Amino acid sequence: MPGTESKTSPSAPAPWGSRLLGPEAEPSGKRRLRIQLLLTVPLLIANITGMFVSIALIGFVLPGPTIFTGDLLLLNALTAPLYSAVAIVVGAWWGTAGGLRALRWAIDPDRVPTETEQAAAIAVPRRLTVYQALLWLGGLAVLTTVYGLAEPKLIPKIAFGTTFSAIVVCASSYLVIEFALRPVTARVLQAEQSRRRRGIGMFARLLLVWFVGSAVPVAGTMVLAILALTTSEVTTARLAICVLALGGATLVFGLLLMTQTLAATIAPIRGVRAALRRVENGDLDSEITVYDGTELGELQSGFNRMVAGLREREQLRDLFGKHVGQDVADAALATDPVLGGVETEAAALFIDIIGSTRMAATRPATDIVEMLNRFFGIVVDEVERHGGLVNKFEGDAALCLFGTPAPLPDASGAALACARAISSRLGETSDFSAALGVSAGRVVAGNVGAHQRYEFTVIGDPVNEAARLCELAKQDAGLVLAAADTVAAAASAEARQWQLGESVTLRGRVIPTRLARPQRH
Repeated sequence: MPGTESKTSPSAPAPWGSRLLGPEAEPSGKRRLRIQLLLTVPLLIANITGMFVSIALIGFVLPGPTIFTGDLLLLNALTAPLYSAVAIVVGAWWGTAGGLRALRWAIDPDRVPTETEQAAAIAVPRRLTVYQALLWLGGLAVLTTVYGLAEPKLIPKIAFGTTFSAIVVCASSYLVIEFALRPVTARVLQAEQSRRRRGIGMFARLLLVWFVGSAVPVAGTMVLAILALTTSEVTTARLAICVLALGGATLVFGLLLMTQTLAATIAPIRGVRAALRRVENGDLDSEITVYDGTELGELQSGFNRMVAGLREREQLRDLFGKHVGQDVADAALATDPVLGGVETEAAALFIDIIGSTRMAATRPATDIVEMLNRFFGIVVDEVERHGGLVNKFEGDAALCLFGTPAPLPDASGAALACARAISSRLGETSDFSAALGVSAGRVVAGNVGAHQRYEFTVIGDPVNEAARLCELAKQDAGLVLAAADTVAAAASAEARQWQLGESVTLRGRVIPTRLARPQRH
């Protein structure tokens, strides 16, 4: 099954909306026993309660001749109890043999049900409810016949009392069966590709509650009122007893059905709400089990699709950030990127491995790749730690920027400190050495390319100067050179770490550049 709330946190709600249904990792045999108990015990209690309600309505509430007479003693002691016992036994056997046979595939936790098995499993609540309705209908036919032969005036009482109980029991049983089979429904909905709505739907559920909890009792009360107005057999006292009894039944059974319906409605919403909190806290691996076949199941599926989309978006964002740099990615996602650039103050750090051409000719390509990954790992780590951006990897060299696209209060100082940190870490390895050049000043930073494909880049004299300083640093003992103007622009704490040196005219430049080297400690 898909990931659920139970996998995310020990205190999360049960995967199917109720702890009565057990954990998701429960062994299949134990779960089958649990489902069978949740089906058998509540249904047995509901039907026995319905029988007692029928006896109360027929014997004590509804107007008409009483059934507690000597002439009906044999029927009262034999016929009604015998049919009730037979109905309970037949119902239990019928439900187990007929209804649960459709769920045998669910014993195997890895079994994917076929379309036929899916349809049969989803039909179990309706099938078991129909079984109960047929047994109650059989009781109605038997009891009205045998009691009607003895006293025809008992037929309306028996018909009304039995029908009222049958409707309440069947409606409650349907909701109980749907609840008990949530783990099975979840597997069916997981296997189903069409995402068709399963079950009677929220509108039908609420209509069922209204019909059983309001329409049937009110209609019965109206019938009694009509009888009281048209005949003299219904006394005021009897009418009052009937109204009070039906009103009490309405309150009790209406509350029971409404509680069941609300529980079935709130459980999926509560699960989605808890999962939303986890997503708000950054857990994009959160996923909930879809176990409701109504519109609420579509809500659960929609949440899972939403989180899957967020995960994919985050993966693309992460991949995008790794390719162009996180600062560039954030800027591109925050605004609508356009071609062109803006002038800004920034610092450039250029780094290049010394002797890479000779190493490529004498060492296997796999070794070169591993070496470059270690090298760039150090570079990226230090550049990001100092607030910069690795803008380009160029073979065995890299261009790093400070102060753009994310501004830095001391871009020159950050670039200089980063150069010293990289040089120190590279000095700890004997695999390779690299030269570094640092320069800062006014640059143009922006997107260069075409509308279909462009990249963030920086153009300006500091970039060219940093590259020339890196080239010159390969022949310098310390392997790190910076422009004196860059040191002068840095904060005093960093500037004190550098020593000014001679002036040189770098290749391709006209104006001399005064060099600066890190202090030797």
